[in-house]
Amino acid sequence: MKNLTEGKPLKLILQFALPLFIGQLFQLFYSLVDTRIVGETLGESALAAVGATSTLSDLLMSLLIGILNGFGIVIATYFGAKNEINMKKAIASTILFGTGMAVIISILGLIFLAPILKFLNVSTDLLPNANAYISVILTGLVIATLYNVCASILRAIGDSFTPLLFLILSAILNILLDYAFILNLHLGVAGAAYATVLSQAVSAVLCFLYMWKKYPNLHLCHDDFCIDREVCNRMFATGLSMAFMSAFVQFGTFALQTSINTFGTYIIVAHTAARKASSIFMMPWSALGTTLATFCGQNLGAGKYSRIKIAMRDTTLLGWAWSLFVILLANTISPQIIQAITATTETEIIETATLYLRVDTAFYFVPTVICLFRNSMQGFGDSKTPVFSSALELITKVLVAFLFAPVMGYWGIIICEPIAWIIMVIPLVVNTLRNPIFKKNDII
Repeated sequence: MKNLTEGKPLKLILQFALPLFIGQLFQLFYSLVDTRIVGETLGESALAAVGATSTLSDLLMSLLIGILNGFGIVIATYFGAKNEINMKKAIASTILFGTGMAVIISILGLIFLAPILKFLNVSTDLLPNANAYISVILTGLVIATLYNVCASILRAIGDSFTPLLFLILSAILNILLDYAFILNLHLGVAGAAYATVLSQAVSAVLCFLYMWKKYPNLHLCHDDFCIDREVCNRMFATGLSMAFMSAFVQFGTFALQTSINTFGTYIIVAHTAARKASSIFMMPWSALGTTLATFCGQNLGAGKYSRIKIAMRDTTLLGWAWSLFVILLANTISPQIIQAITATTETEIIETATLYLRVDTAFYFVPTVICLFRNSMQGFGDSKTPVFSSALELITKVLVAFLFAPVMGYWGIIICEPIAWIIMVIPLVVNTLRNPIFKKNDII
């Protein structure tokens, strides 16, 4: 356990965020391995099928992870306030509600898969592979959630290192299983999905066992699982806010994918590769944002408001420095990055993905603020503004998908996110500066 209410804020944040960043890197790494192996062994058509459904799996996992991250903020607040009784109740509720929602979402996803794929405009030639891949991912959604339940609990009490270790194990196992299922057992794109689910299962089981042995004070009893209305109300207020925030972002991407899937295989592959590269570029913000949510939660519970202000200022400056570095990368080695991700030599794919990266990264200073501020706001108790901001992003992307993209083609997709970023950052900045926390002073 690590107390984030004492010590220099930026130092604590970096110590906490580094394992998160490395963990996200490994998580994306085995996603890239899936992409690379599928592209090399099964061809660009199979890769396009995986890319055409990736927004669906991202949407559902973002929804679940958003809920769990929100629950984790409440756990962190009770931990910062040294309220062990309510902390345990929040942990028990996280386990119950997290897994329960995963089961429901998985079942509904499988039941309505056919109309969802139709809505996504997945072409007839891609449909068999797309269905095979996403069906396995949906079936294993509960397993992926179990790992994230553990990770959210551990991060809430200041342990961001342990989830990293199990993610590394999962990544290595995923790579080995990819080759076994795709190359040796010839399971096709479904083999990549099986590899992901099985590696996540091993990671989840080991993480639970570790928590049980390492943290005896987290052992739960029957009373902890009894519903406490005050705790549950607080958890759902934050959890659903985080979930809606994540879901709105992914729904917007989901809407864009319906347009992208009409542009043909090469555009689908190019956009999939560009989004993978963007995910890498945005990882430091994501790690800092997740850290800020926990940091703000603990310091809110301890009543140390000045530490929250200092943390937000310092991490924003750090995020802007990273943005400058990414802009340099995008304008120098984007083609090599796309080739490394897709293993393709098709000029149209490489040039399209490179164009996307060079245009969008020029605006990266804005999403830096978005990511850091909306996570911080969740941590210090403003659950409405981040949702409103994300709703603006959703509306913008839907308008682009159905109005601009048919007229402008892929250029409409490229300019969509910068427009959405500029619109959605406004309420975040205004309401952050208006928050009462920024008018209070205390001892750091």
